[in-house]
Amino acid sequence: MREAVLVDTGPLYAAVDPSDVQHRRALSELQKLARNRREVLVSSPILLEAYSLVRRRFDPNIAFGWLAEIGEATLVYPTPEDYRHAMAKVQTYVDQPITLFDATLAVLALRLGLQVWTYDHHFDAMRVPVWR
Repeated sequence: MREAVLVDTGPLYAAVDPSDVQHRRALSELQKLARNRREVLVSSPILLEAYSLVRRRFDPNIAFGWLAEIGEATLVYPTPEDYRHAMAKVQTYVDQPITLFDATLAVLALRLGLQVWTYDHHFDAMRVPVWR
Protein backbone atom coordinates (compact mmCIF):
# COMPACT_ATOMS: atom_id res chain seq x y z
CA MET A 1 0.00 0.00 0.00
CA ARG A 2 1.29 3.47 -0.79
CA GLU A 3 1.55 6.15 1.87
CA ALA A 4 -1.76 7.35 3.26
CA VAL A 5 -3.38 9.94 5.50
CA LEU A 6 -6.61 9.72 7.46
CA VAL A 7 -8.88 12.65 6.63
CA ASP A 8 -10.91 14.61 9.17
CA THR A 9 -14.31 16.13 8.49
CA GLY A 10 -13.00 19.69 8.06
CA PRO A 11 -11.05 19.13 4.84
CA LEU A 12 -13.72 16.78 3.44
CA TYR A 13 -16.42 19.38 3.95
CA ALA A 14 -14.28 22.36 2.90
CA ALA A 15 -13.47 20.69 -0.42
CA VAL A 16 -17.15 20.56 -1.37
CA ASP A 17 -18.34 23.94 -0.01
CA PRO A 18 -17.09 26.93 -2.04
CA SER A 19 -18.23 29.29 0.74
CA ASP A 20 -16.10 27.54 3.38
CA VAL A 21 -13.07 29.63 4.42
CA GLN A 22 -10.84 26.56 3.92
CA HIS A 23 -12.23 25.65 0.48
CA ARG A 24 -9.24 26.74 -1.62
CA ARG A 25 -6.83 25.27 0.89
CA ALA A 26 -8.64 21.92 0.82
CA LEU A 27 -8.58 21.78 -2.99
CA SER A 28 -4.90 22.73 -3.06
CA GLU A 29 -4.06 20.09 -0.47
CA LEU A 30 -6.02 17.44 -2.39
CA GLN A 31 -3.83 18.22 -5.41
CA LYS A 32 -0.70 18.04 -3.25
CA LEU A 33 -1.75 14.67 -1.84
CA ALA A 34 -2.38 13.37 -5.36
CA ARG A 35 0.98 14.68 -6.62
CA ASN A 36 2.73 12.98 -3.71
CA ARG A 37 0.72 9.80 -4.30
CA ARG A 38 -0.69 9.87 -0.76
CA GLU A 39 -3.89 7.90 -0.43
CA VAL A 40 -6.70 9.61 1.49
CA LEU A 41 -8.43 7.18 3.86
CA VAL A 42 -11.84 7.93 5.34
CA SER A 43 -12.93 6.44 8.63
CA SER A 44 -16.57 5.41 8.85
CA PRO A 45 -17.43 7.87 11.67
CA ILE A 46 -15.92 10.77 9.69
CA LEU A 47 -17.87 9.71 6.60
CA LEU A 48 -21.09 9.84 8.62
CA GLU A 49 -20.28 13.22 10.16
CA ALA A 50 -19.20 14.80 6.86
CA TYR A 51 -22.19 13.46 4.95
CA SER A 52 -24.54 14.87 7.59
CA LEU A 53 -22.98 18.31 7.14
CA VAL A 54 -23.04 18.16 3.34
CA ARG A 55 -26.64 16.88 3.30
CA ARG A 56 -27.77 19.59 5.70
CA ARG A 57 -26.12 22.39 3.71
CA PHE A 58 -26.72 21.38 0.09
CA ASP A 59 -29.37 20.17 -2.30
CA PRO A 60 -29.87 16.39 -2.02
CA ASN A 61 -28.45 15.81 -5.52
CA ILE A 62 -25.19 17.51 -4.55
CA ALA A 63 -25.05 15.49 -1.34
CA PHE A 64 -25.73 12.25 -3.21
CA GLY A 65 -23.06 13.10 -5.80
CA TRP A 66 -20.58 13.83 -3.01
CA LEU A 67 -21.47 10.54 -1.36
CA ALA A 68 -20.92 8.61 -4.60
CA GLU A 69 -17.54 10.31 -5.08
CA ILE A 70 -16.38 9.73 -1.51
CA GLY A 71 -17.62 6.15 -1.71
CA GLU A 72 -14.68 5.47 -4.05
CA ALA A 73 -12.25 6.22 -1.19
CA THR A 74 -10.79 3.53 1.00
CA LEU A 75 -12.89 3.28 4.14
CA VAL A 76 -11.37 2.42 7.51
CA TYR A 77 -13.49 0.92 10.25
CA PRO A 78 -12.75 1.40 13.95
CA THR A 79 -12.78 -1.68 16.14
CA PRO A 80 -14.81 -1.92 19.33
CA GLU A 81 -11.52 -1.44 21.19
CA ASP A 82 -10.87 1.78 19.20
CA TYR A 83 -14.21 3.13 20.39
CA ARG A 84 -13.41 2.24 24.01
CA HIS A 85 -10.07 4.03 23.74
CA ALA A 86 -11.79 7.03 22.12
CA MET A 87 -14.35 7.23 24.92
CA ALA A 88 -11.53 7.24 27.46
CA LYS A 89 -9.65 9.86 25.42
CA VAL A 90 -12.51 12.40 25.45
CA GLN A 91 -12.64 12.07 29.23
CA THR A 92 -8.90 12.72 29.46
CA TYR A 93 -9.23 16.12 27.78
CA VAL A 94 -12.05 17.61 29.83
CA ASP A 95 -10.77 21.14 29.14
CA GLN A 96 -11.05 20.61 25.36
CA PRO A 97 -14.27 20.25 23.32
CA ILE A 98 -13.03 17.05 21.65
CA THR A 99 -15.79 15.14 19.90
CA LEU A 100 -16.06 11.38 19.85
CA PHE A 101 -15.58 11.64 16.07
CA ASP A 102 -12.19 13.30 16.58
CA ALA A 103 -11.13 11.02 19.43
CA THR A 104 -11.97 7.94 17.35
CA LEU A 105 -9.99 9.31 14.41
CA ALA A 106 -7.06 10.04 16.74
CA VAL A 107 -7.10 6.50 18.13
CA LEU A 108 -7.24 5.05 14.60
CA ALA A 109 -4.35 7.22 13.44
CA LEU A 110 -2.20 6.19 16.38
CA ARG A 111 -3.05 2.50 15.98
CA LEU A 112 -2.37 2.53 12.23
CA GLY A 113 0.66 4.82 12.43
CA LEU A 114 -0.88 7.40 10.08
CA GLN A 115 -1.05 11.17 10.00
CA VAL A 116 -4.38 13.00 10.10
CA TRP A 117 -5.27 15.62 7.49
CA THR A 118 -7.17 18.12 9.59
CA TYR A 119 -7.64 21.81 10.33
CA ASP A 120 -8.52 21.04 13.94
CA HIS A 121 -5.97 21.95 16.63
CA HIS A 122 -7.34 19.25 18.95
CA PHE A 123 -5.24 16.64 17.19
CA ASP A 124 -2.10 18.49 18.22
CA ALA A 125 -3.42 18.54 21.80
CA MET A 126 -4.02 14.77 21.60
CA ARG A 127 -0.44 14.34 20.28
CA VAL A 128 -1.56 12.85 16.98
CA PRO A 129 0.68 13.37 13.93
CA VAL A 130 -0.97 15.89 11.61
CA TRP A 131 -0.31 16.03 7.87
CA ARG A 132 0.56 19.56 6.79
